[in-house]
Amino acid sequence: MKNTKYIIIGIFAISTQFTFGQVKDENIGSEVVNIVKPYTPTISDAFKVKETPVIEDDDNTQKETITYNIFSFPVASTFTPAKGKAADVDKAEKVKLYNNYATLGFGNYPTINAELFITENLNRNSYIGGMLRHLSSQGGIKDVVLDDKYYNTSLDVTYGVRERDMNWNIDLGVKNQIYNWFGLPVENIFYDDATIDGIESSQSYNTIDLGGKVEFKKSFFKDASMQFKRFSDKLGSGENRFFVKPSFDVEAFDQKIKADVIVDYVGGSFEKTYNDSGSIDYSNVLFGTKPSILYQKDDLSVQIGAGVFYTTAKINGVSDSKLFVYPNVKASYRIVGDILVGYAGAEGGLTQNSYADFVDQNTFVSPTLFIAPTDNKYDIYVGLKGKLASSVAFNVRGSLKNEDNKALFVSNEYILGNTNTEGYAYGNSFNVVYDNVKTISFFGELKADFSKNVTFGINGTYNNFTSDVQAEAWNLPQLKVGTTLDFNLTEKWYAGTNVFFVGERKDVVTVQDDLLINPGTFSQQEVTLDSYFDLNAHVGYKYNARLTAFLKGNNLANQQYNRWANFPVQGIQIMLGANYKFDF
Repeated sequence: MKNTKYIIIGIFAISTQFTFGQVKDENIGSEVVNIVKPYTPTISDAFKVKETPVIEDDDNTQKETITYNIFSFPVASTFTPAKGKAADVDKAEKVKLYNNYATLGFGNYPTINAELFITENLNRNSYIGGMLRHLSSQGGIKDVVLDDKYYNTSLDVTYGVRERDMNWNIDLGVKNQIYNWFGLPVENIFYDDATIDGIESSQSYNTIDLGGKVEFKKSFFKDASMQFKRFSDKLGSGENRFFVKPSFDVEAFDQKIKADVIVDYVGGSFEKTYNDSGSIDYSNVLFGTKPSILYQKDDLSVQIGAGVFYTTAKINGVSDSKLFVYPNVKASYRIVGDILVGYAGAEGGLTQNSYADFVDQNTFVSPTLFIAPTDNKYDIYVGLKGKLASSVAFNVRGSLKNEDNKALFVSNEYILGNTNTEGYAYGNSFNVVYDNVKTISFFGELKADFSKNVTFGINGTYNNFTSDVQAEAWNLPQLKVGTTLDFNLTEKWYAGTNVFFVGERKDVVTVQDDLLINPGTFSQQEVTLDSYFDLNAHVGYKYNARLTAFLKGNNLANQQYNRWANFPVQGIQIMLGANYKFDF
């Protein structure tokens, strides 16, 4: 009934509106409409549609109740789970280290190289070791008229003890060397066949040394070394040398005080002078100490001290004593940590020379030498070292050195009618002369480890010598350059090269004025020895951890150069050998 009432009222309203809307005059005319405000549309605010719309259907809002039923039954199984275990970490294979090794190689000219090294722990604290070395060649250098073979054999034995507060060892060594004065200057002097056949050119050197060293770990007495050496040759020359070198290290007033002490004696004799005018007897005793104070603060390290030496010398009964004082100052500063370090210093000292030392430097000296110490007045240097990269290190240094009584090797003069007829008295050996020499030197070095398999190094030194009495600093090169390259090709194969360059040197040799006139006249002439380079290389194969085979080549460029005047070196040298490591 209520709804019927609303329907009747609605019909009545529509009928009334329709009746009043009908106008008999259908011309409604015209009318001007003025727009007071222009239309300005607007954009309504955006709204975000809900990700989960609300459903207002009452039928859908009611949740249906779900009932779960589990139907289970037993299953027979024999599976047994394993216990948990941590994964293994891959470990690098431990390299086996052997205490002993033996090396044997054979080459042309014919050459033999052998080494045997043995060491053994006697107990927890003591050990014993030995090294046997042999290197020999039968010679065969082109255009050499005298025998040029050589032998070098040595045996060293050591016994040592390692304790909590002290380590010490005793060393015994013997060595035999055989060389020949084969550098007969046949291009400058005429020698008949009878003279050549009568030259006994061989010389042998024998060495026996006994020494030791002791080190203290918790004492102001830091360490000490001592040695006695007997050196002789087959022509009656003999030399004794004894030295002891203790070192002290004391902490006082928060500073470290160091003192190195040395007592060095050398004495010997030669049966003849070069012109057979008598014998030579010599002895030199050297006492010295170099105390210093070490100061360190932050990146600065300075060592300040001085050296005081006293020496007594005697030659053929004539004695002389002198006192020397030297600077001993060193400093370094870390400019950029370990990446860049600057250093400088001024040092000096007295160097004891000996017949044995001269033979080590030049095996062709004559046993007619005057032995005297060298006064190193000062060596002032400044340098810079550090790293260009994590695996590239460098070092550059410039220095000014002043040496009095510096030993220089110079060729012996050929004396016509010399009553000394030993094998060295034909202009085919070397003498030692002394002079005051000042040296300006520049040194540079670069080392690089490109990887664990490739290493490279190069260094060079330039020297400018000024001598007082001698016309030149004989046999000292201005330029020396050396470079090395080592690399592992595979786990089994490795190889390496070594190249060095030596610049020109000066010497004085005897020249016959006219080779067609015999006996002729002779004069001394200054000569320049050509610069040279030497290319060496090696390759090896590691058969296993014990056995390694190798192939070495020296002077591969076949440079026919003279290391000393009239002493050419061997040409291309090839050696094949093996190394074997073992334990007892």
